[in-house]
Amino acid sequence: MDEHPVDQRQGTDRLVARLRAAGCVFAEDEARILVETASAGGVLDDARLESLVAARVDGLPLEHLVGWAEIDGRRWVVAPGVFVPRQRSELLVREAAARASTLAVVGRPVLLVDLCCGCGALGGAVAARLLAAGTDVEVHAADVDPVAVACAHENLEALATESFAARATGAGLPHTEAPGRLSAYTYAGDLAAPLPADVRGRVDVLVANAPYVPTDAIGMMPPEAREHEPHAALDGGDDGLAILRRVIALAPALLRPGGHLLVETGEAQVSAAVGHLEAAGLTPTVLTDDDLGATALVGTAPRT
Repeated sequence: MDEHPVDQRQGTDRLVARLRAAGCVFAEDEARILVETASAGGVLDDARLESLVAARVDGLPLEHLVGWAEIDGRRWVVAPGVFVPRQRSELLVREAAARASTLAVVGRPVLLVDLCCGCGALGGAVAARLLAAGTDVEVHAADVDPVAVACAHENLEALATESFAARATGAGLPHTEAPGRLSAYTYAGDLAAPLPADVRGRVDVLVANAPYVPTDAIGMMPPEAREHEPHAALDGGDDGLAILRRVIALAPALLRPGGHLLVETGEAQVSAAVGHLEAAGLTPTVLTDDDLGATALVGTAPRT
């Protein structure tokens, strides 16, 4: 095995050029991550690096190769074949956390449900923000893909363990509150079907990163998505709203008065999706972030 210290930069320019030629837009960042993954104990394994780079050049998602995706400043485990959370979802994360914080009540945890949860990164990231502010959180996450659910379980378990340890040691992020407590539950099943009955009508925030790509548009997605991520995690039906309509229809029975549903959608689908929210009795709010290239919708349940 050919090894040398990681801090040696020989060959880095060639690696970046190779990744850029393969269509990797953020070639410098990817090169750094691949080198980190191929290293152990401060030593780079050249053979391991070559294997990773060859696979990336062949079109495998970076996140599947390294085993994690970064969302909201935290790494979340992602297994091969599982949907990779996108950076644009950080809009949904920060908006969901902000709304959840306004519903927090002393003596009870914020009840957060994450449908179409994938690896659990979105619900986990929302929970992480609330925990850091000293808010207790109860998360229920569900997905039809059992491999994704296994990732979600691992990610949420790690977050709960970290929160417990921070409380035990008095550590945490710099704030005046002690870190909150996390209770997390994961389920394999279709949307809300596997959730326990006692969460219905009590949910403060429901997030759902449901698929919203129209069926005919999947063929135009990058190969790393259409060839290596679950079709069910991408295909939103003829108009891209088939699963979102179902989530919106479920939301009124799940949300507490004043609770919020947050979903992502395409810019061209906003008008139709807003109509579905209104038809379900939810008050719609459209959110955009040009820097992230993100569009999200909030549907708020009536307070009475």
